[in-house]
Amino acid sequence: MYADLVVLGYDGSYNRVAAFVRSWKADRQRDAQTSGRGTFVPLVFQPGEAFQFDWSEDWAIIAGKQTKLQAAHTKLAHSKAFIVRAYPLQTHEMLFDAMTQAFRVLGGVPQRGIFDNMKTAVDKIGTGKARQVNARFAAMASHYLFEPEFCNPASGWEKGQVEKNVQDARRRLWQVMPAFPDIDELNAWLEAHCIAQWGQIQHGVLPGTIADAHAAEVASLMPLGRPFDGFVEHAKRVSLPPAQQALRAHQRRHHNQPQLQRMGRRVRRCQDDNRAARSPHSPLPHPRDRQ
Repeated sequence: MYADLVVLGYDGSYNRVAAFVRSWKADRQRDAQTSGRGTFVPLVFQPGEAFQFDWSEDWAIIAGKQTKLQAAHTKLAHSKAFIVRAYPLQTHEMLFDAMTQAFRVLGGVPQRGIFDNMKTAVDKIGTGKARQVNARFAAMASHYLFEPEFCNPASGWEKGQVEKNVQDARRRLWQVMPAFPDIDELNAWLEAHCIAQWGQIQHGVLPGTIADAHAAEVASLMPLGRPFDGFVEHAKRVSLPPAQQALRAHQRRHHNQPQLQRMGRRVRRCQDDNRAARSPHSPLPHPRDRQ
């Protein structure tokens, strides 16, 4: 090559030609190499294929008090339709209710759900994608017939749509919301505003708005059917204090249950109330204290 360049009029040194050739070969090898430099495949979801779920911690004024809340975010991966719902805690019964309410608003159930490794879903993280799934969570997923998938630890980008939704919701919802007398009023406001925003936000990939994409996706979702009975059951002892009122202790609180004096009972903890029962067929509802 150097001799050919000299014939063509090149008057530089051989070393400069050799250095250029080495650099040129290295560039070509680097361009041809895919392993080791990070190859990324765009995440494309078919209609009804998947949803993503995540929790966030946010604040609202409830009954005149600044209240810390746990917000459940559920988002369809294809149409990007989303719903946000607020709860006092991230417990099993709250998660199960969040799933039921999300599927109701979104119009059905996708084929699979993408979650992080939250304690209410995963009892133990194994190697790679191996997970020991919580029995109650597995029962809920089986009831709704979706396949749960769990991200790798510290890999939030694997459910990047709902991660972004957490940030967008703080700007579009939490920063502009008024005060509410109770959490039920707050959730009604969140539901109405989420649905309204579907028609205001452009999808970005598909033509039209999120509402347009969602209207086309609904036909691909599985029907919701009967809601999952998302109770959590505990055995609790009922005590009889001097005031002759039967109290049962649960989650560091005492609940008045005069119907159950001097009796050991099982307690089913649901999202809206606690139910103490003499038998599984005779529950006695007790409103849940949200404070």
